[in-house]
Amino acid sequence: MIEVIKYPSVLESSNLELRNVAKDLVSGLKIYHDNVGYLVGELALSEGTSPHRNINSSPDEADYRIFLKSGLLLASQKLGSPITVTTGFPFSTFQVFKENAYRLLENEHIIEYDTQTFGGGGRKKMAVEVDRVAIVPEVVGASMAVRQMTPNAPKNFFMISLGYGTMEAILSTEGGLVQRSSVSTFGIRYAINLITRELQKDNYLDLKTEHQIDQYFSDGTIILNRKRLDLRDLRKQVIAQYYQDVISPSLRKAFTDSDFAKSEDLYLAGGGANYVDLVNMFKEEFDGFLNIHVPESPEQLASIGYAYNSLAINGGAKDKAVGLDLGNSSTIISTFKQEKEEG
Repeated sequence: MIEVIKYPSVLESSNLELRNVAKDLVSGLKIYHDNVGYLVGELALSEGTSPHRNINSSPDEADYRIFLKSGLLLASQKLGSPITVTTGFPFSTFQVFKENAYRLLENEHIIEYDTQTFGGGGRKKMAVEVDRVAIVPEVVGASMAVRQMTPNAPKNFFMISLGYGTMEAILSTEGGLVQRSSVSTFGIRYAINLITRELQKDNYLDLKTEHQIDQYFSDGTIILNRKRLDLRDLRKQVIAQYYQDVISPSLRKAFTDSDFAKSEDLYLAGGGANYVDLVNMFKEEFDGFLNIHVPESPEQLASIGYAYNSLAINGGAKDKAVGLDLGNSSTIISTFKQEKEEG
């Protein structure tokens, strides 16, 4: 059984002293990097003024390293040390970033964090040893989760990850992915930008960040000038535009009739798979010759697949295996539930 920790992928630098503003470490993450304090996740949203995240940032950038530290800290708090970590990138950046990420991860990490935010005594340091590392494409991680968690999973299936920064698609077979059929293009952010431009025509958005607009997009409502606006019709409109302009042409170019002859099943992962309007666009296009599946909590699939990969490379040690998805919208940490010792 997998256990998941999830929090927003946003941060903001802050050296303000914050005491007793959160209930626990996950909601009170304050990480130090180069001796500067950073509010991460829920704490950045509640106590920050302009929480942000660079899209598809490289392992050399500060924000990637801060999210990595927060993920390793939470994983190690749960499992101890050493741990085995699998993480990943979209196809568009995978080849460029994987070596740097591997070198960065396979180390002993000294992580400094603040415990005052959730009632502790102040700054603490934790040493986290990462003994094994794997870096895989995000959509491959999602396909690993489908194979592990779906009873009688088909031998071959199409896997599409509808992420915030990128949309990725592959034909997954028992022997691996069909490289020729892989797709990487604009993610849900494309639709978020469309709705932002529509809202700006008649409203002042009051310096709202991209992450905040993403949250309103998900909720289906936004408060502007003390009025609550229903976004659902506009959301449906921009999702349809995103599908027609970006997703459908990309899939037509990548998947051939011979690919469709190999499988009748398509699985959707990523946060975009939570939008019924977007899922329905897939159902309409592939009606009659592909079965569309949306697994439970599709945004967690990459992280869960990473955890299973860590289990495979560390010889089956569930108490060390970690899946770490440093996503553009949420950071998701997957571990295996620890069985209590008898006696």
